[in-house]
Amino acid sequence: MTTMTENASGLREFKMPDVGEGLTEAEILKWYVQVGDTVTDGQVVCEVETAKAAVELPIPYDGVVSELRFPEGTTVDVGQVIITVDVSGGTASAPAAPAAAQAPVAPPAPVAAAPVAAPEEEAKPAGRKPVLVGYGVAESSTKRRPRKGAEVPAQQSETLYAATAIQGELNGHGSAVRERPLAKPPVRKLAKDLGVDLATVTPSGPDGIITREDVHAAAAPAQAPAPVAAPAPAAQAPVRVQPQAPAPAASYDGARETRIPVKGVRKATATAMVGSAFTAPHVTEFVTVDVTRTMRLVEELKQDKDMQGLRVNPLLLIAKALLVAIKRNPDVNASWDEANQEIVQKHYVNLGIAAATPRGLIVPNIKDAHTKTLPQLAESLGELVATAREGKTSPAAMQGGTVTITNVGVFGVDTGTPILNPGESAILAVGAIKLQPWVHKGKVKPRQVTTLALSFDHRLVDGALGSQVLADTAAVLEQPKRLITWA
Repeated sequence: MTTMTENASGLREFKMPDVGEGLTEAEILKWYVQVGDTVTDGQVVCEVETAKAAVELPIPYDGVVSELRFPEGTTVDVGQVIITVDVSGGTASAPAAPAAAQAPVAPPAPVAAAPVAAPEEEAKPAGRKPVLVGYGVAESSTKRRPRKGAEVPAQQSETLYAATAIQGELNGHGSAVRERPLAKPPVRKLAKDLGVDLATVTPSGPDGIITREDVHAAAAPAQAPAPVAAPAPAAQAPVRVQPQAPAPAASYDGARETRIPVKGVRKATATAMVGSAFTAPHVTEFVTVDVTRTMRLVEELKQDKDMQGLRVNPLLLIAKALLVAIKRNPDVNASWDEANQEIVQKHYVNLGIAAATPRGLIVPNIKDAHTKTLPQLAESLGELVATAREGKTSPAAMQGGTVTITNVGVFGVDTGTPILNPGESAILAVGAIKLQPWVHKGKVKPRQVTTLALSFDHRLVDGALGSQVLADTAAVLEQPKRLITWA
């Protein structure tokens, strides 16, 4: 997608790019420049938040900021102009006089023989018209372009135009020349739910935009039923029909309630979780395991010279244990292709780590985690966590995951039933590691114990395979020497 355009006056328009794969919108978090500031090629001008991450946008040319199209906090569609830069340096010359003014005017041809402009030329607006986001949308896009060289007689053009309008009415779209009311998607949904025709609503917003208040105002008279007088038989006394009281409207206490718009990472997470929960049939299995030996190994690795400067914690060895289990059971590392009705087996492991951030839950992944040594895995985990906490995780880091780990134990939680990350086959939840009484070598002793929960997609992972993966992971954590014997 082209992210910049230039006009004759030396102004370049920079459009909101698609900073991820298939993203349709982004919220402007912060502007780093103001109107009148000088910018250079590659300079970061703003920070935006997509459904996946916060990203800084650099400007691709030199010039002076002429206009910031949207304030901070605005959600902008991909492809909309967000900033205009003057690249002329103040040397742009005045536009030349139109050449048509100097050309001799040909005598008018007879009316019956004159070709008529195509329908879309007749309906072309004289100037650009403001819409919800940006300017310049054509007033109508429903008419077809005539074939090259074809001329339509005036009478036939009028007949075609009228037929198009009538067909639009028959299809329920209104007249072909009827202007579509301006309203944001949530307002359109509200109008639909209340049964309000937006064409009948008087807008009060800027540039003729219909607001939620306008819709409620239009719906209020319709929701209050008028009293109905029932005709009484001549031989009986008249009966008065009591009007039904209107349903009370939903009320909100602004002093004690806060309404937070759902957008950015939270919106993406909600969509993904609903899609996963109601698409993939989830099965969750649990196992409680003695990880005392693993905890001892963690302490020993912290003193190892090869691990100096690296973050060593139980999550590191749990991740390595899961990778070993996947190597022993490779069929679990797959995804379901609904369109082609195929199971796609992955010969690589991009290990996702669920991370809670101020902007919401994100799941970046370690690419090719199965090829990494323990020190390399520790380094990758450290970088992943640090980047997520700073809010600098890139969209690419959150794409292509195959299996995920979520560590709910850091909150003191024993276990949970995790929901699959869309497109993945399994997710392992790790509970809190606690000192508990445990039968060890025939005696009850205090041991470090945790509970693991594995959720998997039952379309491609049956019970036996899922159970084996969970059992192998637990076996490695119970006897860490299996990291050597099984790897």
